[in-house]
Amino acid sequence: MNRLKDKIAIVTGGSNGIGFATVKKFISEGASVIIWDLIQPSSISDLVELSDQNSVKTEFMNVNVTDLKSAEYAAEQVSKNYGGIDILINNAGITKDSTLQKMTEEQWKSVIDINLTGVFNSTKAVVPYMIEKKYGKIINASSVVGLYGNFGQTNYAASKAGVIGMTKVWARELGRKGITVNAVAPGFISTGMVSAMPDGVKKLMLEKTPLGRLGTPEDIANAYLFLASSEADFINGATLSVDGGIIT
Repeated sequence: MNRLKDKIAIVTGGSNGIGFATVKKFISEGASVIIWDLIQPSSISDLVELSDQNSVKTEFMNVNVTDLKSAEYAAEQVSKNYGGIDILINNAGITKDSTLQKMTEEQWKSVIDINLTGVFNSTKAVVPYMIEKKYGKIINASSVVGLYGNFGQTNYAASKAGVIGMTKVWARELGRKGITVNAVAPGFISTGMVSAMPDGVKKLMLEKTPLGRLGTPEDIANAYLFLASSEADFINGATLSVDGGIIT
């Protein structure tokens, strides 16, 4: 449908899972996509082929989102090479679960650094180029855990709740500059991370999801696409739950 025709999009954590599905979705909708990650997608050749079919470009950049200077340099290069930045998908994230009493300082810090500080760094690096164009779409990955909490995920819940808070602030600060900022809160999604969980945990996830299935990476990519498209031009500061109607 070319809903993102001629747009330049950055997807952090775009090498696998939800991020990779988003990259493919955006390419098929007419956007040139730059992946910011520490690991290159194993099927980068498939992305290049898909890009050629849609007359757009795909590029991988080794970017550590926990490092502001790394993000700033990468944003400068994207703007220079592509003529600007239209869309930022702050998708990069990790989990290191443990109960409060067992959680180590390293577990806390590493999750906060990537999931929260990484969103701050990437957005701070990209926003000047969006302000220059008086246009931008920023979509941040939160989680239902950031809305409702979850046993053993103090660090993850804190980071994802923080993302929602930043989203609301930035929507107020940047809206007048032509930039919308929204968040997506996925429920239980079928990714490699979830597949590695014990069967009992996965069974509980299904029981809490009225639709009776786990979400797919494509379900979240579709939400990112909607918020990045002109169809969502008057949506700002919102958190879109994509969770199958999860029961808390």
